[in-house]
Amino acid sequence: MAHSGFPGLDGRIVIVSGAGGGGIGTAVTRMVAEAGATVIAVSRSKENLGTHIEPLAAEGLPVIPVAADASTDEGIATVLTHARSAEGRLYGLVNVAGGAAPATWMPATRVTRQDWRALFTQNLETMFFMSQAVAAELSSHGLPGSIVSISSISGLNTAPFHIGYGTAKAALVAATRTLAVELAQNNIRVNAIAPGVTETPASRAYVGEDAERDRRAIAMGRRGRPQEQAGAVLFLLSELAGYITGQTLLVDGGLNLKWTHLGADHTSLFLEDDGFRAAITH
Repeated sequence: MAHSGFPGLDGRIVIVSGAGGGGIGTAVTRMVAEAGATVIAVSRSKENLGTHIEPLAAEGLPVIPVAADASTDEGIATVLTHARSAEGRLYGLVNVAGGAAPATWMPATRVTRQDWRALFTQNLETMFFMSQAVAAELSSHGLPGSIVSISSISGLNTAPFHIGYGTAKAALVAATRTLAVELAQNNIRVNAIAPGVTETPASRAYVGEDAERDRRAIAMGRRGRPQEQAGAVLFLLSELAGYITGQTLLVDGGLNLKWTHLGADHTSLFLEDDGFRAAITH
């Protein structure tokens, strides 16, 4: 049963694509399960599922770990097979799968077709084709639903030295708006959130601790927590947001209000490693 204070998702199945990284996807998995849904928790990595998702199931939360690659048709088919056999009715999808390795940061003049396509596959195709499949499944059974995807502040603003990632996340926003229009007639809502700088295992690869920098750059004076992104996702998933579709909610602690985190060389002040800064601007 949903905990008091949560919008209830009892009896519903929610797929979380990209659940196993220990960051936003894992926080979403926990929060959605605590709200009463059965969660199909998807990750390419069996190791990550073992580390971050299986402990949630061991706590008694209704979480089903599924090893599958959301960037392939086979992976999507595997996810839907598990959703069909789970207890409850399919309702929700959260597209978290995406991100970008530190090696993807570079000047726009150095980006190769391979770099570009890899970022679009990882951040846009995973979202679109998983959404397409879940929407088709919901529509074929006449079921209402809610899809929420993770964009980024980089998709709503500039992304110097990270143009492939920023553009893919901007395209995700555009896809969200168009899907929302097409799927509204089927009673399926489609929204996104755009996180600002959030403390996750992935972000630690290039963002270090610097409380003074955070106070200077972010209106609320600190970086976000995965649970705070998950709360916004749960709101958009739930019927509390029953008349909201096609929107991208910026969840950034006011970073966008103080868009001053670019230094004199236009690189992010969050990049504390001068060697890394030199490498991406070379």
